[in-house]
Amino acid sequence: MAGPDVGARIVALLDELGRTADPEARARADELVRTLVEFYGEGLTRVVRLLRNAPPGADPVAVLVADELVADLLILHDLHPDDTLTRVERALNRVRPYLGSHAGDVEIAGLDAAADEGPVLRLRLRGSCEGCPSSAQTVRWTIEEAVARLAPEIARIDVESAGATAGSGPPLLQILPRPPDDAPAPSAADGAAPGPAHWHTVVADRLPRREETLVTAQVDDARLLLVRLPGGLYAYRDHCPVCGARLGDAVLAGDLLRCAGCGTDYDVRHAGAGADGHLDPLPLLQEDGAVRVALPERPEAVP
Repeated sequence: MAGPDVGARIVALLDELGRTADPEARARADELVRTLVEFYGEGLTRVVRLLRNAPPGADPVAVLVADELVADLLILHDLHPDDTLTRVERALNRVRPYLGSHAGDVEIAGLDAAADEGPVLRLRLRGSCEGCPSSAQTVRWTIEEAVARLAPEIARIDVESAGATAGSGPPLLQILPRPPDDAPAPSAADGAAPGPAHWHTVVADRLPRREETLVTAQVDDARLLLVRLPGGLYAYRDHCPVCGARLGDAVLAGDLLRCAGCGTDYDVRHAGAGADGHLDPLPLLQEDGAVRVALPERPEAVP
């Protein structure tokens, strides 16, 4: 069905819902149609603008896939020029700088087609980040976000530890688009976050502009410490685990951050490790000039 027949069919279905469904269901259906129309309308608007403003000789498909919303539409309709594994590898390249702060890395172990749920991606985690509960959670959030944005057709991600073989045991992490309905609530005893991650864009004027500088920022209900070192930007909660002081007045000497309250040194490049405590690292992704950090749905108050 194409052309004006589609519009007529939509009108007929909405009229039928109006006669047979309760007012709340009809309102939801109207909202769904409006949302879809707005979504595709914005996509078409961007397609026209991108092609109109494309440099002479540019590949029109490359111009379109560079836009996230248009790329999502192409994936949805199986029109994206890159296959799933190519896009997954691109997503992991965005994740690797963050994993490097945990002395870790990730590689693709396989892509399995599942008849019912969709493709299952198997990743292998290498390095020290596989042994730390807080690292496991932040790694989960970072991989989930990066893959979901570039390969949304992935139904599940199984993350194996280094040395594991397919089918040798349960995965180190299992990442789903959303928790199953019967999943138990996460608990602090498991080192789990109190809720799913919400990603926030940090505005440019809150970012450290020069290398070897730090700034503090308020994002949602959380106080953040952002540290820029040569070759990397790192995000932590603004809280010293030893004395409880804020870290805005800390002294930065190379890769080490020294708390002004108790003098404890923390290794900024390596997940905030210190001799007597460990800073709370936050997932950070840099994409197209934007900086985004992840926070749990209900951040716990820091004393």
